[in-house]
Amino acid sequence: MEEKKSIEAMMENGKPEKRDRKSWVGFVESDVVNFVQLNDIEKMTIDDGEGNKAKITRRKDGSFYVECTSASVL
Repeated sequence: MEEKKSIEAMMENGKPEKRDRKSWVGFVESDVVNFVQLNDIEKMTIDDGEGNKAKITRRKDGSFYVECTSASVL
């Protein structure tokens, strides 16, 4: 399991660490969905400020609909 860095460690070089799409989707589908479920939230939209966005919606049957979008500069 990857150890999470503190904010100070991520900001050492003056720029925040970039996340790739795979880790963004993993974060949304695990940590964010768990947060939404534990707090009985119906809908949630998140944005990391780097072009990655996600919408989480609780469906009538109790499952979650997750929509992730991302942007890349090449």
